[in-house]
Amino acid sequence: MANKPFDIAEIREQFSIKGVFTGYEKINNGHINSTYNLIFDENNNVTKYVLQKINTNVFKNPDELMSNIVAVTQHIRKKNAENNVSCPERRTLSFFPSLDGKYYYIDKQNNCWRLYTFIDDVYTFNSIDSEEVFYNAGAAFGEFQNLLTDFDGASLFETIKNFHHTASRFNDLKKAVEDNKAGRLDSVKEEIEFALQREADTHILVDMIAEGKLPLRVTHNDTKLNNILFDNITNKGICIIDLDTVMPGLSVYDFGDSIRFGANTAAEDEKDVSKVSLSLPLYEAYVDGYLSSAKDGLTDLEKELLPFGAKIMTYECGIRFLTDYLNGDVYFKTDYPEHNLVRCRTQFALVKDMEDKMEKMMEITKKYC
Repeated sequence: MANKPFDIAEIREQFSIKGVFTGYEKINNGHINSTYNLIFDENNNVTKYVLQKINTNVFKNPDELMSNIVAVTQHIRKKNAENNVSCPERRTLSFFPSLDGKYYYIDKQNNCWRLYTFIDDVYTFNSIDSEEVFYNAGAAFGEFQNLLTDFDGASLFETIKNFHHTASRFNDLKKAVEDNKAGRLDSVKEEIEFALQREADTHILVDMIAEGKLPLRVTHNDTKLNNILFDNITNKGICIIDLDTVMPGLSVYDFGDSIRFGANTAAEDEKDVSKVSLSLPLYEAYVDGYLSSAKDGLTDLEKELLPFGAKIMTYECGIRFLTDYLNGDVYFKTDYPEHNLVRCRTQFALVKDMEDKMEKMMEITKKYC
């Protein structure tokens, strides 16, 4: 079995899968874990499962990782039952325990596997082609947030330390400037100055957490469009997937990252920054969708800070690209030597455009609160 991705007999035994194994499909989406659809036939009924190899180089503690995921999905399942939603089995992922009761299995080659339900008759988007799509995305992530309003976010493990601690990210940048490991400092003085001018912004949200002004929530931390399953018939987002980065955080982080990713008029690595801007129609569509689902569970201050969340998440992403560029491109995958610098400049251009449009963003947000 050395040349095969997994030993189906071993996996089948450990997760007690019934039926006759008829094959598998490799899923190429995703940059961290390896994913396969397993196909079984049980009494002439085809059943699919999702088998995923967890990248333990990134997620070093599978106990904590799966503890977070199972707790959150079980809570969503309970809330959906209380709300009498239709087809609840399609509204959240369901994970299978292995024979030892854990929600993962370490195979003989020391690979870490998990198994969960396959949700049929759905599709995903990799890019936004209409305001309606972005509205539906906002509604889906807003519902995810709302269903978890009464879940104690502080009870979750922080699987990636200081993931959205902007002040810590800023300190990483300052150290990268000081070390200048790749000898690139002289070529990015304008970008460093841009970052330094906004140092005060890096403390605003983390200080509010420390002061008890903002509640720690369950946050997804990767609120891209392709992490939503859309129903084939209704075109509504029905299930949030890719839950590896579910951790304690702020609602404005998830909102802001969606805007950073989805409301930019240019690609993340567009070299011509004159093409970069915040699309106010897309921003409004997402705000409308998000608050239609989430607003009853958010505090007034959380809703007020949504526009700032968009700016600070974009800024944070920019300084992470800049830090990696200074360190010699050791974190993000790059296609050419200046790739991280190009990404940084795109993010910073979007930050500047958001600052110019902040008053309008606040007006739009208030309209739907």
